[in-house]
Amino acid sequence: MSLDSDVGSMEDSLRDRRDEGAKLLVAYITGGFEGWETAVEAAAAAGADAIEIGIPFSDPVMDGPVIQEASEIALADGATPASILAAVPNLDTGIPHAIMTYYNLAHNPGHERFAATLAKAGVDAAILPDLPFVESGPWREAASKAGVETILLAAPTTPTERLSELCAASSGFVYAVGLLGVTGERATLASTATEIAARCKSVTDKPVLTGVGIGSPEQAVQASEVSDGVIIGSAVVRQLLDGHGAEGVGELVASYRTALDAG
Repeated sequence: MSLDSDVGSMEDSLRDRRDEGAKLLVAYITGGFEGWETAVEAAAAAGADAIEIGIPFSDPVMDGPVIQEASEIALADGATPASILAAVPNLDTGIPHAIMTYYNLAHNPGHERFAATLAKAGVDAAILPDLPFVESGPWREAASKAGVETILLAAPTTPTERLSELCAASSGFVYAVGLLGVTGERATLASTATEIAARCKSVTDKPVLTGVGIGSPEQAVQASEVSDGVIIGSAVVRQLLDGHGAEGVGELVASYRTALDAG
């Protein structure tokens, strides 16, 4: 069976929402941080279409200071991949869940075992940002067999001749990385955010979401004029770091939902 022939629940769900005319909203929350489970549920109740759950890793290459701080706190509090995944089946959200972590956590136990663990936990998709697309085939095959989608990242520097191949291989959605740099809010939306989204949209009908550098609801609306929606991470996690808890997360996500719906 082709790596790319299975379409799972996240891609189906996001396609359906997009085809209904909605702009998609995905919220990232650091797993293992105190209160993360209720924050996930609050984000879903506030209008997120899917949730990314971060599994903290000691050497992140994509995470900016906000997410990195939350991850360090979670690790110090004893968070592990096993403890986070054990909580996922109990989350009351009604929307798809993706995990975002780093390749060593898949490589160390082996692709098949890690993919099976994700599937058993009810995880719909995985994002491994430090696994290069050209080396991702074995992981994508194992994940596909387990029923887990692999969300691939399209960077502003992705060559044109490779972009269509990457988008075809991605499942769940295509993650259009808005800028060259780590995650975090920015004062203005980078021009590369709309440029990479437009390039992806020109070669795929899969949902294309813009992430990295979305700093406000207004920027989310601007980005989604080209893409099918946005991923917000640092702004959400900041609510937890600042002590606003699930209530603050819900209020923030609701502000993005309202802005996207109003266009």
